Amino acid sequence: MENEKAIVPEHVAIIPDGNRRWAKEKGWEGTIGHEKAVEEDRMFSLMDEARSLGLKYISLWAFSTENWKRGVLEKKLLFNLLVKTIKRIEGYLIKNKVKFKHLGRRDRLPKNVISTIEELESKTANNDSFSFFLLLDYGGRDEILRGVNTLLKEGKKEIGEGEFRNYLDTKDIPDPELIIRTGGEKRMSGFMSFQSAYSEWYFTDQYFPDFGAKELREAVKWFSNRKRRFGGD
Repeated sequence: MENEKAIVPEHVAIIPDGNRRWAKEKGWEGTIGHEKAVEEDRMFSLMDEARSLGLKYISLWAFSTENWKRGVLEKKLLFNLLVKTIKRIEGYLIKNKVKFKHLGRRDRLPKNVISTIEELESKTANNDSFSFFLLLDYGGRDEILRGVNTLLKEGKKEIGEGEFRNYLDTKDIPDPELIIRTGGEKRMSGFMSFQSAYSEWYFTDQYFPDFGAKELREAVKWFSNRKRRFGGD
């Protein structure tokens, strides 16, 4: 950051919207947008920039609970691409001591996706310099309902906010101070519904395939100029 005293968020979450629109505007198949979005150079550049800015956690929402409504072929291509991407970034994460973790449901994902996720989680479990979270089959309402159903099964009749956090996918992670949504849409879509109560939302018209290190830096700079009062003066 230009200003060394600038306040930077500890946790930045990204809703990478606009991959298909990016491709279709160029006359290509929508799936090409997904491929462009997870190119190695882009992924590494974003994480390099996040680490250099002083961030500790970055989350990327790759597949929502609503994305199951998409066509069978597109879902198959997406999951195959995710497996390839996770395997491609393994060396980078291990070399740079980055912890990898999946957030979301695991009961509906293909077996090869689960095995790939769990393998990388195991290999990076002791890394502590930076953390990268991939949200697959994730929805904010679904996450809350899963947590509520678990605590009901445990026989709990009353619970406080602090304890309820232990029933969320993000139980060991600080809430995101900054949430970035690309692609021009200005809605939350149920992303981290519980955790985003005091998040700063940054909306950009750029499609995610065009959102790189420079754009991440601009978003963090925007955040550093925000006055965060959390309901107080």
